[in-house]
Formats: sequence, structure tokens, C-alpha cells
Amino acid sequence: LKTPLQSITGSAELIENGLVKQEDLPRFVGHIRKEATRLVTLVEDIIRLSQLDESGEMPKENVSLYEISDEVCNSLHDSAEKKHITVNLSGDKGYIFGVKQLLFEIIYNLCDNAIKYNLDGGKVDIEIKDNSQETVLTVSDTGIGIPAEHQPRIFERFYRVDKSHSKKSGGTGLGLSIVKHAVMYHGGRISLKSDENKGTTITVTLPKNQ
Repeated sequence: LKTPLQSITGSAELIENGLVKQEDLPRFVGHIRKEATRLVTLVEDIIRLSQLDESGEMPKENVSLYEISDEVCNSLHDSAEKKHITVNLSGDKGYIFGVKQLLFEIIYNLCDNAIKYNLDGGKVDIEIKDNSQETVLTVSDTGIGIPAEHQPRIFERFYRVDKSHSKKSGGTGLGLSIVKHAVMYHGGRISLKSDENKGTTITVTLPKNQ
């Protein structure tokens, strides 16, 4: 929270004291807007985690993971297009009894990461499989991968493998922690398989009725 606030305050003070040339003003204003957006994202992620920590009852309904995934694909279309990344969605309807907003958070964060940490021209595959008692969601990418020594800590809060890359891509270090807690809330489980410079596959298994 402090880092983007300091950056915003510093830029604003320079403008306020007339130390920014007129031609440089748009760049400074753009920097303030970028850091403020980063701050809002961070606050939103902290609020989501706080809600999950409280573990209060949230309204559940029958929802389709396929339909939510399709919604996520539409939301992230522009991000994927900028990096020329192909996003493929396949599989079953994947109906489960759960909290729609949390399920959206799970899929959105996994797909957002798969795009952010992918290579230009890469690929993201989202697959949903129905079993008798469970629904399995798999998100695979052809990205930079996660070094083996970092994998045990990847779901910890604020843990970032590459801080410089995360800052550049707007990462808060909370996305995968939100995913883990949302999966746990549904009584599910999550697993990770990743090879450096080859890609990452994250599998979420959720009970149909919890």
C-alpha cells in the first residue's frame, strides 16, 4: 500500500510546486493514474481475502464453471489480444453448488496469471471435466513457468517469484492466495505443476455439493 502511495504523493508534490514542465505533465498525470489503479486493485484483493478469512456464510447457487470461464475469457479478451495469446475453453458444463463470485475469482485469477506470465504469442487452455462427485478445472499456459524452489510458497500471501515482473504486470501477490482460500471455502483442493520456461498447469477439484 505504501509504495504506490509514495509514488502518487511524490508526483503530485512535483506538479503542485511547479517543478514539472508543461510538456511533461501528461506523463506525470499518467503515472499517478497508473499507481492509483494499482492501489485500488491491491485494496480490492485485501478486502476479498478479509471476507474469506471471516468465513461467513455466503449465498450458494447452482452455477456452471464453463459459463463462468466463458465470462472470464470475455473479460480478459483485450489483455490476451495485446500479447497475441490464444485462449481456448473446452469441456463439460461443470455445474456445482457454490458461491458464484468466489468461483469467478478462482477462474479469473488463474487465467489472468496465465496471460500475464505467458510469452508473446503463447496459449492458455481452460478445461472443465465433470465426474460423478466432483468437477475438475484445469488452466494451462505456455508461459515462463515457476522455478521448483518457489513452488511450495506460491499460494502464500504477497509472495512473488519475480517482484520486478509482478510490478510491471500489475500483480499484487494476492491472486493465488485468493484462489487457494476460495477453493478451501468450497471444500476443494488445488495442485500445481510447472516447468521453468515451459509453462504452468493448475488444477482445481471442487465437490459438486458442499
